[in-house]
Amino acid sequence: MAGGPAAAEVEAGQAVYTPLTLALYDRLVLGLSNRLLWRCPTRHLRALYAGNLGARHLDIGVGTGYFLDTADWPVPAPRITLLDLNPHSLAAAGRRIARHRPEAVRADCLEPLPVPVPPGFDSVGLCYLLHCLPGAIPEKARVLDHAAAVLAPGGCVFGATILQGDAPRSRAAQALMDLYNARGIFSNARDRHEDLEAALDARFAELRLWRQGAVALFAARRPR
Repeated sequence: MAGGPAAAEVEAGQAVYTPLTLALYDRLVLGLSNRLLWRCPTRHLRALYAGNLGARHLDIGVGTGYFLDTADWPVPAPRITLLDLNPHSLAAAGRRIARHRPEAVRADCLEPLPVPVPPGFDSVGLCYLLHCLPGAIPEKARVLDHAAAVLAPGGCVFGATILQGDAPRSRAAQALMDLYNARGIFSNARDRHEDLEAALDARFAELRLWRQGAVALFAARRPR
């Protein structure tokens, strides 16, 4: 996505992930914010990974690599591809799961993914990605199209995102969301559960979508 405001917004959404913030991320976000603010303790996200990981996995928006590091993989030697626009996240996640010899790809997930398609991936993870992408759900849902395009038959696209709309949230949670949106870290002011459901349902014939606090979790199969 070269040039223009959209490109700047994409850059803003990932620029916060510096070596310093990544060093604090697991403790502050996965340890505190998930439990106290978003009301989705990290165990729910770990369960999402545990139930949907495949032998050939593509993770988009890799964070610190925590979920890939702590996952029980379905095979002894999974083939893992990390895709992110932020080089610091790619480096941190790559080091963390170095034992799996992951492949790292630096790319914008709102563009077609520069990864080999055949035979495709058995799973594609989009954990805490959508609320960082610019625009409303119908616009940022392009990443779902790109994920579906590289999915192997029988594979699963799964993820989680922090919503607004009618999602339950405390004053403290709303204040932090407002701050993150003002700084371009989040872009979820218009993200609603019903729009996410519509975007997923339009693209996948099999869908599980549920909420835990302010977080929507999903697992989708059989691209339309």
